[in-house]
This record gives sequence, C-alpha cells and structure tokens, in this order.
Amino acid sequence: MLSIEVQTRQRSELVDVTQRVADALRTTGLRAGALLVYVPHTTAGVTINEDADPSVRRDILMALERLVPQSLPFAHAEGNADAHVKASLMGASVTVPVQGGQLQLGTWQGIYFCEFDGPRRRRLLVQPLPEATT
Repeated sequence: MLSIEVQTRQRSELVDVTQRVADALRTTGLRAGALLVYVPHTTAGVTINEDADPSVRRDILMALERLVPQSLPFAHAEGNADAHVKASLMGASVTVPVQGGQLQLGTWQGIYFCEFDGPRRRRLLVQPLPEATT
C-alpha cells in the first residue's frame, strides 16, 4: 500500500490528485486490475468528477455547503460536524480500473481529494488490486 500526502489550504476544497495517483500506480507495476484510493480521515473524502472545468469543483462545494451548512444545530461539540456529514456524503474511497498500466478514467474525469475541515496535512492510501487469475 502506498501513501500520498496532501496539504490542503482551505477549510473546504477539492484538490486534484489524479496525476499523483497515476504516478503512484506506476510505482506499483500493476498492469491490469484496479486501484483503490482510500481516505483514512473522518472529515475528508475522495470523489471522481469533471476534470476539464474548474467551476464544477466550486459548484460541488457550494452545493454541499447549502445542503450541510456549518451553522446547523449539530450535537457534535468540536465545531466540525458539518465536515463529518460532507465526508460521508462524498465517501471514503474510489476504485479505478487499470488496464495496460493506465488508470481507465473517462475523458473528462479526475480524482479529487475532498477537504472539509482544513487546512490540514492529509493522506490518501493507494492499494493496487491485481486482476484475478483463474
């Protein structure tokens, strides 16, 4: 399993980690199968979405803020309950197919680390899942 460090700079942001994940894939030597990308944090997530237009990232963050504003009367006393909910909505992992040693993302897709309680130093864990042989 590989670890990728991600330094976030804002309380909420989507950080494009596609190239870093692709670079990690190359070090594994995996040619066919899948790559699991996992976030071991309760106030962050990971998603795959549009990579061509940066306004999509802003739209996602805006929609999540409207769905789960920090000002709701949460019981969790640390002041980051909204971040826990947003992280749960985004999810803690994505699985990307691998063929010929390459991530099989769609033309416009990218992999995004989703920060909801930053700025922080975070990690992504990357686990190769070799194609099963029978």
